[in-house]
Amino acid sequence: MLGVYLKDVIEGVDDLLTLKRLMKLMKGNRAYFITAVCATAFASLGRLVRPVIITVTIDSVLDSRPLMDNSVVRWVVNLAVGGEQGLKNHPRILVICGLAVVLATVINSVFMVIRGNYSSKASENMAKKMKDSLYDHLQKLPYDYHVKAKTGDLIQRCTSDVETIRRFLSMQVPEMARAVFLAVFTISIMLTVNVTLTLVSAVFIPVIFVFSYVFFKKCRAAFKLTDEKEGEMSAVLQENLTGVRVVRAFGRQKYEMSKFDKKTTEFRDLNFNHIRLMSWYWSSSDLLSHGAQLAVLITGVYLTYNGVITIGTFILFNSYISMLLWPIRQMGRILSDLGKMQVSIGRIFEILDAPQEKDNEGVTRHPLRGEIVFDKVSFHYEGGKPVLNNLSFTVKPGQSIAILGSTGSGKSTVMHMLLRLYDYQGGAVKINGREITRIEKKWLRERIGLVLQEPFLYSKTISNNLRMAKDTVEDNEITEAAKTAHAHGFIEGFEKGYETMIGERGVTLSGGQKQRVAIARTLIKNSDILIFDDSLSAVDTETDAQIRAALKTRAKDVTTFIISQRITTLMHADRILVIENGALTDSGTHEELVSRPGLYLRIWEIQSLLDEEFGMEISGGAVPEMA
Repeated sequence: MLGVYLKDVIEGVDDLLTLKRLMKLMKGNRAYFITAVCATAFASLGRLVRPVIITVTIDSVLDSRPLMDNSVVRWVVNLAVGGEQGLKNHPRILVICGLAVVLATVINSVFMVIRGNYSSKASENMAKKMKDSLYDHLQKLPYDYHVKAKTGDLIQRCTSDVETIRRFLSMQVPEMARAVFLAVFTISIMLTVNVTLTLVSAVFIPVIFVFSYVFFKKCRAAFKLTDEKEGEMSAVLQENLTGVRVVRAFGRQKYEMSKFDKKTTEFRDLNFNHIRLMSWYWSSSDLLSHGAQLAVLITGVYLTYNGVITIGTFILFNSYISMLLWPIRQMGRILSDLGKMQVSIGRIFEILDAPQEKDNEGVTRHPLRGEIVFDKVSFHYEGGKPVLNNLSFTVKPGQSIAILGSTGSGKSTVMHMLLRLYDYQGGAVKINGREITRIEKKWLRERIGLVLQEPFLYSKTISNNLRMAKDTVEDNEITEAAKTAHAHGFIEGFEKGYETMIGERGVTLSGGQKQRVAIARTLIKNSDILIFDDSLSAVDTETDAQIRAALKTRAKDVTTFIISQRITTLMHADRILVIENGALTDSGTHEELVSRPGLYLRIWEIQSLLDEEFGMEISGGAVPEMA
């Protein structure tokens, strides 16, 4: 029992903190929300006036009874018709009462329009602000965060969850204000008319409130599961659409459909559970509301029959009980949406609370054209075994360095250290005499050009993809970079040349064409250091050699790293590093490495033999047997 109580207390504190953070996000839009709430108050008054006018019409005009013993009512009637004497002119008063009902309806409608406009303006501004904040924050999160996160789930949080919050702010915040105003105003008027009937009307209100709160807790838990499952479903869909060519190539459509069907089934079942809760709430609250109306009806008939209240008063209470119970019943829906909103806010703040990537104190924009030193560098991923073990090597300015190693040996991790996508845990990395932890990350990445094995191209024209390298690019720079990357020829072969749309992720280009466009894009940056992470793997050996030759001429003063498993790509580098299990096991030129036993020699012999076999097959000669 104590555990349940403590859990409720903790949840209550979390709810308050969540709402407090939401209030901070409202900064700049609070005036709109206040205007919407004030308009709701006036709209509620306009709605409450109509039953009073009808009561006065029935009792004091048609039945010639004295005015209700209510100072507010007397003041309104005196102002409109001149008091008790004015009520005797029935035709004129009926017209005035009719016009008053119309006026009250118009007032209610006008303020409802104002409420809708300002609440929509505030909520839309809030939604935009949240989306901008999320997008900006995601750009500044560490590389490791994006490696672990699911893209589909992030999209879900930035769209569906923001929309849930926007809908709550636009619709339910004004409804909450309306429920409060109607309850306060209605009960205040009812108490001045008849205390007994007011108490009978209000007796069910606490019960409905308690029932709504219990429903709110259950609904919030159900929605959390539903929302998370929708995120999983979105992730599966995103992965399938991104990898559609792989799915088709392996004929895995049926398997992927089965996987997606499983997620949609789970989402549907959870959604059904949420709908089932809603149906239970509405049917139960209907029973309680009708019970309250029945109680008022029986009591009102009894009091009217005995002359305690008038027919007009009886009609007034019947009108007000509906006005009172409807917003209170709506509290269940409001609380349900509040639960959804809290879940969505929690999921959004999970992103916003993730620590941004930050620079160390005292970082500077240090020149990068200089010697690069890895001094006993050690690194391991979170919860994993060491990837780099006391790795040490030195690179002279302008050298081309090739790196060879088996899968998982730490080749790409070396480049991650240079770009500070991850920071090493031991040793030091220095560029031009300064440790990279003291160089600004943004500057470091701006001055280092990286081309990946699987380059990412946007669904834009080739020209626009190339222009992403820097803010202002001249046409001749684009052409020169494309020529160096041996991309100019095939680009000019397209009907629209550089204005050719290449589709999402460059789907209309071959693997080698994508790599060459990505190389051209990187060359436009005029970087101090170039990294080719197996980015020539999809081009043939002849084109590979031509690109490397062009690069050597164009970027002769630029330090270049080439990671590859293809010896023909590495052999012309100034120096070749052989990395095994995160440690440097050998280094030297191609001639030096093939002259002594080791991993490099073994790979060279295997690849040479395969090339020889391939050449023999093409020429039609005999294939030599492998020893």
